[in-house]
Amino acid sequence: MVRHREAGSNLERARRIKANSVSRRPAGPYRAINSQEKLVAWLHPGVGTLDKMFEHAARKFPQRDCLGTREVLSEEDEIQPNGKVFKKVILGNYNWLSYDEAYQTAKCFGNGLAALSQKPQCNIAIFCETRAEWIIAAQACFMYNFPLVTLYATLGPAAIAHGLNETEVTHIITSKDLLHSRLKAILCEVPRLKYVIVVDNKPTSWPDIPRGIMVYNMDAVKKLGSKPDNKPLKSVEHKQPEPSDVAVIMYTSGSTGIPKGVMISHGNIIAGVTGMAERIPDLNETDTYIGYLPLAHVLELSAELVCISHGCRIGYSSPQTLADQSTKIKKGSKGDTSVLKPTLMAAVPEIMDRIYKNVMTKVEEMSRFQKTLFVLAYNYKMEQISKGYSTPLCDSLVFKRVRALLGGNTRLLLSGGAPLSPATQRFMNICLCCPVGQGYGLTETCGAGTITEIWDYSTGRVGAPLVCSEIMLKDWEEGGYYSKDKPNPRGEILIGGPNVTMGYYKNEAKNREDFFVDGKGQRWFCTGDIGEFHSDGCLKIIDRKKDLVKLQAGEYVSLGKVEAVLKNCPLIDNICAYANSDQSYVISFVVPNHKQLMAMAEQMQVRGTWEEICNNPQMEKEVLCIITEAAISAKLERFEIPRKIRLSSEPWTPETGLVTDAFKLKRKELKTHYQEDIERMYGGK
Repeated sequence: MVRHREAGSNLERARRIKANSVSRRPAGPYRAINSQEKLVAWLHPGVGTLDKMFEHAARKFPQRDCLGTREVLSEEDEIQPNGKVFKKVILGNYNWLSYDEAYQTAKCFGNGLAALSQKPQCNIAIFCETRAEWIIAAQACFMYNFPLVTLYATLGPAAIAHGLNETEVTHIITSKDLLHSRLKAILCEVPRLKYVIVVDNKPTSWPDIPRGIMVYNMDAVKKLGSKPDNKPLKSVEHKQPEPSDVAVIMYTSGSTGIPKGVMISHGNIIAGVTGMAERIPDLNETDTYIGYLPLAHVLELSAELVCISHGCRIGYSSPQTLADQSTKIKKGSKGDTSVLKPTLMAAVPEIMDRIYKNVMTKVEEMSRFQKTLFVLAYNYKMEQISKGYSTPLCDSLVFKRVRALLGGNTRLLLSGGAPLSPATQRFMNICLCCPVGQGYGLTETCGAGTITEIWDYSTGRVGAPLVCSEIMLKDWEEGGYYSKDKPNPRGEILIGGPNVTMGYYKNEAKNREDFFVDGKGQRWFCTGDIGEFHSDGCLKIIDRKKDLVKLQAGEYVSLGKVEAVLKNCPLIDNICAYANSDQSYVISFVVPNHKQLMAMAEQMQVRGTWEEICNNPQMEKEVLCIITEAAISAKLERFEIPRKIRLSSEPWTPETGLVTDAFKLKRKELKTHYQEDIERMYGGK
């Protein structure tokens, strides 16, 4: 009886109305059911800035673990059979800073920066990997009202120099590795730069740094800040930030052109954090979060600030040391998830797709009996969760080992940055035994927009608006999307609320184009994404304005839609559809799945290196046949189906410059990269 009651309440929760249009019109604005009267802008009354939020947490949880870093026990070079050298590490336990220690450290560091003539309301840059020092430096800047300029570690040299010059920074916080590999080469192109603060403790001398630039270690700056004669000057003390002051200028790598700096106020972040926290049930100080995505990205920064505001502990990691099987972890030693056992984790679809493909590859290698058992359990559990039931026996017998990949304690995975395929989302729900909160937001809205509720197991949707935002749909004639469409209203997604940022730094023209203020004084952002609202108030992203191409015969093709459909094909790791307006058909560049393509080559008796197999016309033809079948069964129109493809032997990573940090395609760069192939596929040569 109890089991039926539990299933009933879960189903009821999943099916209930989560948001509705407050104007009763199909275009909206739509608000979450629990914020119909008023949007929520803060967690605690009177805590309207980030320095106050950190102070509030340090007072409430002084002795609890705040930031954790694993000790490096040893590093060694491992030579691979092909002669390549891989760095491998053996890591120890996590060492923790308590909330009070982190707060005091940030205070000393901020005071030290002030002693090095960093002024309130003057920009300061951070260019650093995700680690405890990043958050400490950020908190120091929030306390002393130094607006923090953030740059992705994977931006190109010209983009980094552009960001530093545009914001006129004199101080930059970085790491030893990034100073050598990225910054050193452009220091001469950033004439205003005077101080470089390195978060690592060694070395203390820095050869070949241009004259006029002083390099300090973080510890030296903290020491400077803790001297009694360096107490903050009175003017600094009075410069505590206001909610309307800029906290962060976040440069987004963007899928087009030079990066834009988004100005985010203290009030914006607090509102976004408040909205996100409301979708994480029972979030409290017993939770552990694993931080490994770039902190210069709004998804990771918001997630970590959500944790800090609730007294959770954050243990740091990196994509190379995340799991036991990760590339830098020495065989037989433990990855970060095994040691930390996080309860909360954020992930971009790219990483989840990787876990999904790895596990499915292992399933393929199982004995017939094991494989049958796995498939039976998978299908049984899928049926049970769709009815609202849990499956404790299945979880402990079959899925325990898969769940252990992320430490075994994960209770919620937050997904953002790009759409998550239904197959991967289902896999996460079933094999990792935890709900996936799929979210939608942009840097321009502090990463906040919508997040699915944990008991909503439907796929392909991004949930209802958060309590801090409301969403409207604007008709888009060219694409044929209207709020009066049946069965669901459709249109361009506009997000409004206290989390909508102050606009782009020094870019008035773009601000007028993308932002507006309504009659009530509320800011709105025009996302350029096309969505539809379902009857329960949940949003589904169905298209993107910029991805629309008109073919020679006048048909409109949405490249994003074609990619989303074909990405579900197991043979495809990544795909970029391309169409030229003076041509009559679509072409595609495809990064094939290594294991699948090699198996296919063996079947077809095609021999050669990976590169030769990818360049083989016979393989190209066969992959095209499979893609065409997948497109037909997904009901793509005839003119939307790629006619020709090019297999890429190189994966697309942020380092190659072909995708952004969130793994979104950079269409312009991909077009340039494959220009010769485009000409060939369109019959130019």
